[in-house]
Amino acid sequence: MPNFYKRAVFIRSFFSEFKILIFRNNLTMSSSFVTRRILTDELSSPTIHRRYFPATKLPAGSVNLHSTINTHRLQVTTKRFYAVECAAVFRRVVDVGGGGKLRNRRCAVGDQAVEIDHDDVKGRSVDRTVEVAVAVIATVVLGVGNRVLYKLALVPLKNYPFFLAQLATFGYVLVYFSILYVRYHTGNVTDEMLSLPKIPFVAVGLLEALAAASGMAAGAILSGATIPILSQSFLVWQLLLSFIFLGRRYRLNQLFGCFLVAVGVIVTVASGSSAGSLMEAGVFWSLLMIVSFLFQAADTVLKEVIFRDAAKRLKGGSVDLFVVNSYGSAYQAVFICLLLPFLSKLWGVPFALLPNYLRDGAACFLNIGTLSGVCDGAPLFPLLFIIVNMGYNISLLHLLKISSAVVSCLASTVSVPVSVFLFTLPLPYLGVASSLPPGFIAGAIILVLGMLIYTWRPSGRLKNQEVDCHC
Repeated sequence: MPNFYKRAVFIRSFFSEFKILIFRNNLTMSSSFVTRRILTDELSSPTIHRRYFPATKLPAGSVNLHSTINTHRLQVTTKRFYAVECAAVFRRVVDVGGGGKLRNRRCAVGDQAVEIDHDDVKGRSVDRTVEVAVAVIATVVLGVGNRVLYKLALVPLKNYPFFLAQLATFGYVLVYFSILYVRYHTGNVTDEMLSLPKIPFVAVGLLEALAAASGMAAGAILSGATIPILSQSFLVWQLLLSFIFLGRRYRLNQLFGCFLVAVGVIVTVASGSSAGSLMEAGVFWSLLMIVSFLFQAADTVLKEVIFRDAAKRLKGGSVDLFVVNSYGSAYQAVFICLLLPFLSKLWGVPFALLPNYLRDGAACFLNIGTLSGVCDGAPLFPLLFIIVNMGYNISLLHLLKISSAVVSCLASTVSVPVSVFLFTLPLPYLGVASSLPPGFIAGAIILVLGMLIYTWRPSGRLKNQEVDCHC
């Protein structure tokens, strides 16, 4: 009999919530409706309190918060919640005493309605903002170090840049899979993560190999000041691809902020170069460099798709970063091997002489043999570059995972003018420091203004913004 009564209550509450969705004019409380899937994960602690209210016992109007909690609050001791379909999500205005109002969220799930505290949602949002801000700062710092150390690494390996590129490509495969092996045996990587479909990782490797091939071909012709300017097309590709494939919509201030960031970087870099440098190499090579940034943008958007798909397949969990990095780098190395004859020719190394070139490059990297006097600074600077570059790639992927492809792109873009400034300092092995471009300050101001405009949110929009219901 009790089971029959519970089923009857469930059916009645279901149709009650369904009627609420259809007949809004019968409501006496402030509400807004969406249909949303709840994605949940294992809780970090088994003693987490959630407020569960039977849907049939909730009054239609405003209620006293304290008396309701004392009557209906339950303690949840289970460690896992499963993904369920949320029938209705709406705001509820609750009296808190003293004339104040607290805007809570109710989520109707089956025969229960879950009420989420406004303070809990706000605290979670603040924590998320802090996490993204720290990740952005780490990405910018590592991006600056990556650019500066690449220049320093090429001082001893100035005759072997192709060796450095291949050492980084194939070295990452070994390092990433070693870390993945350790994380698997420590329980951070599960069998479910490793069983994810591999076709997206193959596409990631192909896009990264094509980006490297086209970028090397164009970079061998274009001037040094032209490449950072053309690299701002990366941000445009990010916005466009995110709009098409991720369904992301951007506010006007975000689009304008991205535009100002790109303009700031262009002003910073172009002010120190000749005005005609973009046209000296020809339109074809400039377009090829822009296409290489299209491949890079598609790569980052595809990785964001991988993270989204993994969250669904893992029932709210997230795939480990080193799963994505390891398989992506492995397939990139495979496609690089297929393109090796073409890439070696781009660097001016005949394919028949490639073994001798790699042998001499290894000797210079280790600073041994007859090349020890010519390769001063090795292996310290090349090793530092590889380590920082690896940290930069991990940080960029982490930022992509917790935010979006556009945010990670903006963080990478900010590192360009900071690197330009650092090259004006007396760095070792670089000789006389370059002077600061005349438009550096103006470009930096435009860039910072663009970042502020991009992150600005109207206060009215925040008050009316819905949040996901995580039970």
